[in-house]
Amino acid sequence: MLRSNFLRLMAHGAPSRLMSTATKLTTVEINDKTGIATLTMNRPPVNSQNVQLLLDLQTSISEIENNKSRGLILTSASSNVFSAGLDIFEMYNTDVERLRTVWTELQNVWIALYGTTLPTAAAINGHAPAGGCLLATACEYRVMRPNFLIGLNEAQLGIIAPKWLMSGFASILPKRVAERALTQGRMFTTQEAFEVGLIDEIASSKEEALEKCAAFIGTFAKVNPLARGLTKLQFRGDNIKEFEMIREKDIADFVALASSPGVQKVMGAYLENLKNKVKK
Repeated sequence: MLRSNFLRLMAHGAPSRLMSTATKLTTVEINDKTGIATLTMNRPPVNSQNVQLLLDLQTSISEIENNKSRGLILTSASSNVFSAGLDIFEMYNTDVERLRTVWTELQNVWIALYGTTLPTAAAINGHAPAGGCLLATACEYRVMRPNFLIGLNEAQLGIIAPKWLMSGFASILPKRVAERALTQGRMFTTQEAFEVGLIDEIASSKEEALEKCAAFIGTFAKVNPLARGLTKLQFRGDNIKEFEMIREKDIADFVALASSPGVQKVMGAYLENLKNKVKK
């Protein structure tokens, strides 16, 4: 009943209001009837995560928490990409301090989204490789449009997914499936992701994905928010504690790996391949 009520509210275009953000890389819209906030990434063409987008995401999550919203839906303004992950231009042929900054801000976004007590859902309306998958799996619920890809494909670029991300990934998928996917750098189709449990539902459109996400958040309408939030953190607490203990080492490990000649060579080849595709 709660689920169907939320679907009706969303379908009838409930009044909403736009919250201001520091830049135009994210927007936050609050549905006045449901109290649910929709956080939209808007860095064309593919929402690649540069430092500014990562900072804007943190600001928007904080705004939503401070606004006492009933839940958070993360989505994309793009019609075919949720987020392409970390911006390679932030990592290729750059200095150590820039590498430290981009990885620190990625950590900060993950902990803000993974550790919020709010109910969270991702309306995945396009491809979600690497950092895009990181954002989606930090949420509690995932709804994805057909014929797109999602996964942690860092191994294909010579980068290792951090342990804190692996732990979150393995809490969603069976451990054996997660290990194989990470070592292969595997990207799952929407249908494959649904079959293994990486996503929870498939939606035919972005609008339907948003409705399904709102319906999921609506299932908590009669649950005490404090009790719900603390229960969520009980499940995620060990991973959060481990992350805080290794945060600095994790940054140092990433900087050392990303700045190594071998990884820089792979990134350069990847960027050259992208240029050739654009020319065609």
